[in-house]
Order: sequence, then C-alpha cells, then structure tokens
Amino acid sequence: MASSSLQLLLPPVVLLFLLIAPAADSLTCSSQKLTNNALYTTCLDLPALAASLHFSYDASNSSAAVAFVAAPSTGESGWVSWALNPTATGMLGSQALIAFRDAGAMTVKTYNVSSYASVEESPIAYETWDRTAEYNSADGTMRIYAKIKVSAADAAKLNQVWQVGSSVTNGVPDKHPMGQGNLQSKGTLDLVAGQSTSSGGGGSRTKKKNIHGILNAVSWGIMFPIGAMIARYVRTFPSADPAWFYLHVSCQFSAYVIGVAGWGTGMKLGSESKGIQYHGHRNIGIALFSLATVQIFALFLRPNKDHKYRFYWNFYHHGLGYTILVLGILNVFKGLHILQPDNKWKSAYIIFISALGGVAVLLELVTWIVVLKRRWSKPTKPYDGYNNGQERQQPLAI
Repeated sequence: MASSSLQLLLPPVVLLFLLIAPAADSLTCSSQKLTNNALYTTCLDLPALAASLHFSYDASNSSAAVAFVAAPSTGESGWVSWALNPTATGMLGSQALIAFRDAGAMTVKTYNVSSYASVEESPIAYETWDRTAEYNSADGTMRIYAKIKVSAADAAKLNQVWQVGSSVTNGVPDKHPMGQGNLQSKGTLDLVAGQSTSSGGGGSRTKKKNIHGILNAVSWGIMFPIGAMIARYVRTFPSADPAWFYLHVSCQFSAYVIGVAGWGTGMKLGSESKGIQYHGHRNIGIALFSLATVQIFALFLRPNKDHKYRFYWNFYHHGLGYTILVLGILNVFKGLHILQPDNKWKSAYIIFISALGGVAVLLELVTWIVVLKRRWSKPTKPYDGYNNGQERQQPLAI
C-alpha cells in the first residue's frame, strides 16, 4: 500500500523539471492605441515584462520621440521606467524616466540610478523635453511620452533598460521585484535601424537561476519528504525489512547530492550579485546544507539496535530530519517568490505538497492500526525499543 501510494507522487516530480518556464504573455505594440496624437515610425514588443516601445528617430538633430508602455502589477499604485545607460548594460548607471502617480496626478521624473538601494530624483546625462505620463485603466498600463537627445555616434547602439515596480512611498518609487522578467529587462536599441535585441548575459544568468531552482526544488522539496515517508511508513510492514532502509538511505543520499549541487549554484549566483542579496533564502540554504551534511555523516555513528545509546541517536536523527523537511519546503517557497515563475508552477508544487500531506495522513492512520493490532495480539515488554532481539514498532518515529 505504501509503495503504490508513493508511485502516485512521481508525476509531479516530472512536472517540476519543467519549472520556471518563461512567460509567453506579451503585448502587440501595433494594436496599442496611444492618446498623445503622435505618429511613431517604429514600435517594438520588448522581450520582458510585456512592455513595448514606440519611437521615431530624427537624424537631423539626433533626437528621438519615444512612448514606453508597460503595466505595473498593482495598477495605479505602481510605477514604470524606461532608461538608457551610457556606461553599462545593467541598471547601475542608467539614466531613467520613471512614471507614477504623485499627489493624484500622473508624472514622469528623471533619475540617475547610481545605487541598488534607492533612487533619488536628479538630472540625467541626456537632454529630455515634452515629458508626460498617463495611466490607461482599460489595459492597466502606464505610458511614458518624451523626447530625448542622444549622441549621433551612439544612436545605432544604445543600452536600454526598462522596469516596473509595485509601489511608491512618499513620492519615491520603491524597489522593484527580482523576478525572471525583471532581471531580463535590458538589451540594446538601434534607433537608426529601428531594432532592439535582448541582453545575452541576462538570459545566461536566468538559466543558472532556473537550474538552481530546479535542483533545490527536487532535492529539498520533493526527494527528502518522500525519503522520510519511506522510513516512517514502509518500515511498518515486516516484509519490507531491510528494503525500506536501503530505499530510505538511497533516496536521502541522492537528495543530498542534488541539494549540494543546488546549494553550490546558489552560492555562485550570490557571489556574482554584489548588490542583490536574499538574506533569508540564503541563510536557510546554508542551514540546510549544514544540517543535511551532519545528518548524512551521522550514519557512520549509528549505534546497533540493542545499544543503550540508540534511543538518543534516534531522537537526534528524527529531530534533525524533521527540521530539514520544514526548512526545505519553506525555502522552496521562498525561491519561487524570488524567481516568480508562472503561477501554474507554484500551484503545481502546492498541489504536490498537499497530495503528499494527504498520503502521509492516510499512511499515519494505517500505521497506527497495524502497530496497535500487533501489540494487542502479542504484547511485548520493550527494552530500549526492542524485545528478544527484534525491533518494536513505533509509529511516531521514522
């Protein structure tokens, strides 16, 4: 019964390998109706955050009329930004136009983004004029309209960055999320040819984050719970001895190896992101690695079944195991919050954990029935959990 129940849990494991698929939703810029009565020669659907850019380039004075369109996740209370970066390909150093609702009216202000921590309104390196902003309640988008002057030598290759945020506090845009789309929202812009390309570095980094997320979800979030269930419930049946032990050890050791690989990729990603830190997720990850390492090596110190210290070893082993389970599942959810994949993948993991919990409740009931019937039919006098050299069944221990 336990074996067949575990088999029912395998399909969600396969689904998790497809975790963090990129979102396919995007706007079609050619169908957007702008209200500023301007005609733009080019419109581009940008590759992240369902954003689009309309522009016309005037080579005679090396200036561009632009309209940037994107939707904050929280509607009118959020903000949107479009920027050019004259020195780098990322956010730091970008010269940004940020639109949001301030004192009841839509506004667009300029920001020289020199820090990850916060932004302050300031002049930027590019001359801009005719700056306006609007909120379109029909599609939930904010629009930035502006004219901007660029260097003629750079017009064919400009570093652009765009972003959306969820809130504004006291007239200051708050920090944006760090989801997949937010980290991919950069690329190069050719005003002359009317083309835009995404940044290859962002895609490579996103791929590394996806690998990190999949490895840890499979290890801490799936294999460790299944391995614990094998030890807790399959051992109830005498015919499963000693097969349950080898299944338990194999599952947990494999989960540990995969988890170490995921932990290593996470530490590497952290070292490459000096200005972006997820302290809670990182600290739990380090704790998981440390506790799991102690748990694995504790196998070499496991006393014999009839040893007087076996009770204390069992208490330590079970307590550490349950701690790893709780922290592992918690950190999977923290990782999903950071990576922000499609909602269906978070829902899939919630369904998997719920199904696993349901199976655990059912097996817990079966275990108690089996063990209590065994005790009623053949009372035993326990000695350190054993009688006559045979292990006494204890449904509260794995």
